Amino acid sequence: MPSSSSSSPRTVIGFLALIALAPVYISLLAKVLGWSSFPFDNLSFNNLKNLTRTLPSLRTIPISLPSISSLSPLSRPLSSTTTTMSDSFQITPRRSEERGHADHEWLKTFHTFSFAMYQESGHDHYGCLRVINEDRVAAHNGFGTHSHREFEIFSYVVEGELEHKDSMGNAEILSRGHVQLTSAGTGISHSEKAHGTKPVHFLQIWSIPSTPRLTPKYFTRFFSDEEKTDKWARVVAAVSAEGVKNDLRDGKGSDGPAPVQSPLTLYASIVGEGKKVTQEMTGTKGYFHVIMTSGYNEGKAQGGTVKISGSGGEVTLREGDGAYLQVKPGSEFVVENVGDRKAEVLLFDLA
Repeated sequence: MPSSSSSSPRTVIGFLALIALAPVYISLLAKVLGWSSFPFDNLSFNNLKNLTRTLPSLRTIPISLPSISSLSPLSRPLSSTTTTMSDSFQITPRRSEERGHADHEWLKTFHTFSFAMYQESGHDHYGCLRVINEDRVAAHNGFGTHSHREFEIFSYVVEGELEHKDSMGNAEILSRGHVQLTSAGTGISHSEKAHGTKPVHFLQIWSIPSTPRLTPKYFTRFFSDEEKTDKWARVVAAVSAEGVKNDLRDGKGSDGPAPVQSPLTLYASIVGEGKKVTQEMTGTKGYFHVIMTSGYNEGKAQGGTVKISGSGGEVTLREGDGAYLQVKPGSEFVVENVGDRKAEVLLFDLA
């Protein structure tokens, strides 16, 4: 009887066959995952290393989800703390350090919802919101051409410049203040990279469209800091909402929000020290996020500090923190800056 350390010829042949068939297995994986094209034509060792670098980002993998009408909203998201405000208002904090996190050197990212290698059943989606990633991409790096379908994808640029190119012929350099929205519909391909010699900090947000198989479209809007300082700017809104110009590709804040094929409204504000902003909620749910403008931080939230409240209670949040909101339509949501610096915040009002 041979020792356990020896290898039979059949074992060696099987191992060599596995290596030889690796391209076939990976191509089959690409088909299963729905890639419109395989990212590497020549499966050399270096390309296989690049593939392992690409997979965690999930940017080349279209996620197949049911229609929004079949999704049940998360009624009780997981969190370390739940604060019940009243019968009409509940806030569930989503602390920065509880988010998914990945450091790929060229990309430092935080995931509010399950994404790539971070999977958390209590944080899969919230209403039509599927992805909120806070990304920092190093200079001369970015996401190469990849495909999406059946998602509304919008980017909120915080700092630096984001270079965008897509299969619809759009090619732009987006800077702070820009909101770029792609309605992927039946399918598009695009790339996103840090432009110039500095990194880019932006939030990538995906929502589920109310209607499937739409014709792909592209929009941009620009909102100055002045338009957001100590007041809410409505930067994205449902196509059916009042004041939304569905046929305007590019616009400024005065032209209204970018149109999205999902039942949501996104507001942005830069709240100064000691200042307060209020917004009446029209939906039954919401999500609030404090942007990490003071710098990259893997630990507990620091920097700008705000107090959020509604109907008699309050929760304090810092940069990177967020909160799930369950509200009664018509309730007032209040954000007060109680810190030592301005805070840039986002508020999603969800049907």
